Formats: sequence, C-alpha cells, structure tokens
Amino acid sequence: MVKKAKLKLYATSLAATALLAACGGASTGTTESTADTSSNTEATGDKLLDVQFDVEVASLDPQIATDGASFQVIASLMEGLYQLDSSGNAVAGLAENTEVSEDGLTYTFTIRDAKWSNGDAVTANDFVYGWQRLVDPEVASEYAYIMDIAGVENAAAIMDGSETPDKLGVTAKDDKTLEVKLTHPVPFFESLMAFPSFFPMNEKFMTEVGANYGTSPETTIANGAFTLESYEPLATSIKLAKNADYYDAANVAIEGLNFQVIKDSQQAMLSYQNGDLDVVTLAGEQVDLFKDDPEFTNIQDGYLWYVSVNTQVEGLGNNKLREAVAKSIDKEAIVNTALKDGSVPADFAIPNGLANGPDGKDFRETADTYLTHDLDAAAALFEEAKEELGAEEFTFSLLVEDTESAINVSQMIKSQVEANLEGLTVEIEQMPKKTRLERMQQKDYDMGLTRWGPDYADPMTYLDLWVTDASNNNGSWSNEKYDELVESSKTGDLANDEEARWEALKEAESILLNDAAILPVYQKGSAVMVKSNVKGVDSHAVGVPKVYKNATID
Repeated sequence: MVKKAKLKLYATSLAATALLAACGGASTGTTESTADTSSNTEATGDKLLDVQFDVEVASLDPQIATDGASFQVIASLMEGLYQLDSSGNAVAGLAENTEVSEDGLTYTFTIRDAKWSNGDAVTANDFVYGWQRLVDPEVASEYAYIMDIAGVENAAAIMDGSETPDKLGVTAKDDKTLEVKLTHPVPFFESLMAFPSFFPMNEKFMTEVGANYGTSPETTIANGAFTLESYEPLATSIKLAKNADYYDAANVAIEGLNFQVIKDSQQAMLSYQNGDLDVVTLAGEQVDLFKDDPEFTNIQDGYLWYVSVNTQVEGLGNNKLREAVAKSIDKEAIVNTALKDGSVPADFAIPNGLANGPDGKDFRETADTYLTHDLDAAAALFEEAKEELGAEEFTFSLLVEDTESAINVSQMIKSQVEANLEGLTVEIEQMPKKTRLERMQQKDYDMGLTRWGPDYADPMTYLDLWVTDASNNNGSWSNEKYDELVESSKTGDLANDEEARWEALKEAESILLNDAAILPVYQKGSAVMVKSNVKGVDSHAVGVPKVYKNATID
C-alpha cells in the first residue's frame, strides 16, 4: 500500500487516492551454480588496492545496475566496446576496429580476441544478447531507455512492447563482427559504448545461473581486468583479483582490488591512517581536519543531489508547496556546513561542466538559475499553498540513505524547512541505499534525497529522467510541453538542429524547475585521500565515477 502524507485539515476536508505502479526488477537468489568462473590470480600482498565505499554495491549485473558504486565494480570486472582513458575520452576496448557509415547510421565493430572467465571467447553474439536483454521488458532494466538515447533502431518500440527484442538494430554478422543500426546520428555514441549498460553478456552462463547472477564468484562472469574473488550481496568487503586471461593483462599493474564498505568517515579515516585503506572519501569534519594533507585532493563530480518529490502524494501535487519547500532550503549553508567537500549549491538541474553547446560555452554559462534560497518568497508561496489545499499543517517523510553525508544534509533540510515553513513537518527515514532506491522505484515515499550522475556528456542524460512515465521519474511528474521538447531533441526535428536543440534543452530545464518538479540541493564534490604511493586511479565526472585498471602501487 502506498504511504500517504498526513495532513491536518481545517476549513476543508480533502480526499485523494494515489494509484501507483510498482517497478519490476530482477530477483536475487542464494543457490550456487556449478560454473567455474573463479579468479586465476590470487589477490594478495603489497599490490592489492584497498578502496572505501560509503554505500553498498547493489548489483553486479551490467544490465540491472543503476548506481556509481556498482558501476565501479562492474567496470573492473567487465569491458565493453570502448573504455574511458584517464581524461575521460572514449578509447578502444573490445572493439579492435570501428567503421562508421558516411551518414552516421551504421557502426561496424570488429571484436578483438578476448576471453570470458569461464573460458569462452567473447563474441559479437555476446553484445547482441546483452543489448537485447537490456531493452527486454521482462528484464525490466531501469536503464533500458539508454538504448533509445543511443539511437539504436527499434529500441523504443521494444520497450513499449510493440516489437520483440530480436528486432533491435544490432546484428552479429559473424563471431568477430558486430553491426549496429541507428535511427539518427548520435554524436556521443562511442562514449556511450563505455557505459556498463552496453557491456556484453555470455548467454550460456546467464542461462545457467539465472536470477542468481552476481551473488557469488561462482555466479559472476568477467571479461575485464579483474575477476571476482569473494562477494556477498550488501557485504562489507568485495575482493577482486587480476585476470591473467584479460587481453591487456600486461598493462594491469595491481594484483587486485578490495572494496570495503565503511559509511562513517571517521572510521574510514582511521582505517586509512592504519594502512588498511589506500583510497578513502571524506565528509563533514574530517574534511577540515585533513584538507591540508599532501594526500588530500578535491574532485568536482557530475552528480546532482536533489529532493525527489512524489507528486501523487496529497499536498505534494501542489507546485506552490513544492516551490516553498525548495526556496526554504539554504544550499550554501548545507555545502559549507554539512559537506565541506567542494560541493556547490545547485540552483539547476544540469550540472556545471557537463557539456558545451554550439557556442563552445558550458550549458550553465548561458542558462538561468532556479529555486534559489528566498525565505520571503517561500513564506508567501506556502500561504498560497495552504489556501489552495485547505490545510494548515502538513507532515511528509524524507527518505535518506544511511551514509554520514546524506544524513547530515537531510537533517539540515528538515531543520531549515520546519523553521521557515511553520506548520510543515519533515520526518526523516534512514535506510540502506538499496532500500531507499527500492522504495522510490515503487513510489512508496513522500520525498527522497537522491542523486543522479551523468552517463554521457549531454544535458539529455538528466532531462530524459523526468519525461512522463520514464523509468526513473519516481515522482510521477508530467508536463506535455516538457515531453515534446525532450522527445524532439532526442529523435525529432530538433535533433538535427544543434543550436535550436540547445535552446530547447534550456527551455525544458526551465519548465522542470519553474514547476519545482524536483528540488535541487547541490552538485557533489569529493574530498578524497589517496596514498602517495598510489597513482593512476582515474576519476570521471561522466559515466563510471572511478576506474582502477590503470592504478599502480609503488
């Protein structure tokens, strides 16, 4: 049953029922497969890189995973047609050669000689299977839409059930030749090929392990720089070992990776000082304590943190109430007090540094700002909302994952909103990230503090999230004009007019935020400690946040 916000009504009695659809997902079992995909190199000794995560890894399935921590592990285990170099540029991965037709609609990839960890050769058929699996409605991947973003023929029709997955515009001409047909040219197509959703999958192995995929080393397959040595879902440690059969193993310097989930930054820093961690992310007071350390570095991420508002909940369907909440949040105070990690206030939905337009300028340079902190405006809007809703008091829950930074931010949001909007109460619900994601995907929430990281360098990586009925539109917001602008910018008339498309994307952002469909809070910065003898941990603002293939330990 969907939870409804509690409203204390005065002059008018309100009655509303929200009918919310639950998102499907792959189940996870516990039985073991007899398949042998274990590592052929034991990860031990001084060449093991120890990395801290502040959230659990939710999935090791490239077609199911949706979060940065999962993507980091998957990108260590697997590889696609392309990979990202240290500067974030797309370079050849399993695609030994790429040919593009003059009209930009046909890509032909030659697959290099490579092996899966079960001994099978990586073939073009593995890409066909993985991509068809991504868009298959029965798999219910939240990232299925990205195949349509890539412009692959029939992707949208397959997702809406009017075509079958075998009609996807991807064909194995032979074991070594993969052909991809697009409906329109996509300038960032090759960089998308480095994103985990587009990774191949071994059909024989997946058929054998089924829903148990990614629950143990025996049920996980790899074709990348590392293989899985030990893992249990939501465990505090995930160990990877160097894959001696990886085609580029000669250029992988470390013997393995150990990802440790430590949510408390003080505990994480103690482990770092004790020599148990090589890479750690700081938050709050720890940043002040170590910002002058030579091993400290500050990285500007592409992640946008925002409050997702369930517009189907009583009261939150009112745009004035949503705007009042947004304008009550002092984002400057949050980044300077709760975070201190280089994060910046977000009066926008498209982050700084994501992409440049036809004029060569960053999107944010020529776009407006929205929902800025304004207590007088917030108070006036709240009074209008109360009158329209016929209520004087409101109580909404705020879902938040149980990491130190997220808890600190949510507590400040609660304090600011309650102080500035008398009669509005925010009840914080803490939980593991996986649970928060599930609750929000099932639309079983009022408000949720969440984030999105860019999958490719274009504003569409954000704007496509909030199209009506989109898989990640957890708040069920809908606007016809917004939908038209986004769809035309993807595949319609605007797609072929670069300057008009750019202006349309700015207009779409203005519609989204002028209606307070989401409440942006901050663009994430990362305060990171890296041991001085560790080099080559590549950080990216777009796609996989960190890549460890090129890491070295002196």
